[in-house]
Amino acid sequence: MPRSGRRPGKAGARSRTRRQARPVSADARVIANHRVHVVPVVLALANPPWQRDVWLDPSVFENLDHVVHTLFDDFCDADEPERYLGVSLRSEEEVALMRELGAALNTAAAEAPNDTDAEYLRAPSWPTVVAVAGRLAQVMVANDLKELVALHGAGPSTPT
Repeated sequence: MPRSGRRPGKAGARSRTRRQARPVSADARVIANHRVHVVPVVLALANPPWQRDVWLDPSVFENLDHVVHTLFDDFCDADEPERYLGVSLRSEEEVALMRELGAALNTAAAEAPNDTDAEYLRAPSWPTVVAVAGRLAQVMVANDLKELVALHGAGPSTPT
């Protein structure tokens, strides 16, 4: 085999045609602009090592306060997520999981009387926050990947 790793006679064997991407609608831009904020904070809630390494480091911008403002004030309302369907949430499943995440965060808040990130992370209900955030993150990322495939004009493929 040549050092380049290519097998002789295979160059150009694959089609080099590119599919045309669909134009992006104004609605798609709105949801993308919201989700670029929401998805990362949901992922952070699903990742306890990140929480300890980042939120408990006072020199880092991101903390639980940033997460809460993103999910309850700025780009969604985890207490009443229905009105964000089509704005920052793509499906009814995301709405239901966001509502569940909001309830779990509210329970953890009640268990953190001094409202510190460290107290939240030690709250008895915090594992529920992490679990719900993990389920929501999986659904949101899967939905975003499906949308990305659709935007590029390719139908989802299945392994053969």
